[in-house]
Amino acid sequence: MVTHPSVSLFVDLSEGEGLLYDTHGRRERGSVVVGLLPGDLWASGRGGVDCLQVRLEPVAAAAVLGASTELSGAVVSLEDIWGRAARRAEDRLRAAASWDERFTIAAEILSRRKGARRAVDPEVAYTWRQTLTSRGRVRVDGLADEVGWSRKRLWSRFRSQLGITPKRAARLVRFDHAAHLLAAGHAPASVATESGYVDQSHLHREVKAFAGLTPTAVAVAPWLAIDDVAWPASSPTPSPVTGGETIPDLR
Repeated sequence: MVTHPSVSLFVDLSEGEGLLYDTHGRRERGSVVVGLLPGDLWASGRGGVDCLQVRLEPVAAAAVLGASTELSGAVVSLEDIWGRAARRAEDRLRAAASWDERFTIAAEILSRRKGARRAVDPEVAYTWRQTLTSRGRVRVDGLADEVGWSRKRLWSRFRSQLGITPKRAARLVRFDHAAHLLAAGHAPASVATESGYVDQSHLHREVKAFAGLTPTAVAVAPWLAIDDVAWPASSPTPSPVTGGETIPDLR
């Protein structure tokens, strides 16, 4: 799994052995939450595996899941976060008659949990949205001035509520844009220029840091190849959906 600027929730809907994943050197089973990753996620499954994947923006994830600082870069069992409610959610989703019904149920569950928790500071949410819409090409000092906070206060509140510093968030968003351009077939040199890197070497270093791969390897990563199908609205180079289920990006 290539690093993405979101928290990913995988709800295991399998009837058999289901989803298996490794965390801290142990093999676990079942639904899992993957935080803002510093590198690769390695997962494996036996037999048929059915799961619903939901991407949550860090702002939404902080409200839905809580413990954002602890989730940064982590792979955590959903049951460890939601307790018995995780099993109830799995049962409801597994019993649904169609994927559309599952999407509706998932949206209802997440909306209810989001409404039950305290939202992040508006200043933090604004900073994240500006980072995302600018594709990571922002100055933290400038954003602090816009929200009326000191740089130190913005840095501290952003880190404690979203589990990542503003600077690293900007790097992650910029990397994500570059990774999708590479997957769309753009040459590394042009990707470096369009994404705001100093040069191609700078792009290479950042791709290596976030994905543990070269730009050439990232360009053919299977995970990125399905992004424009699963999340057509969020892809930088959308293409027509030719089949399969479209999963909504729940915010």
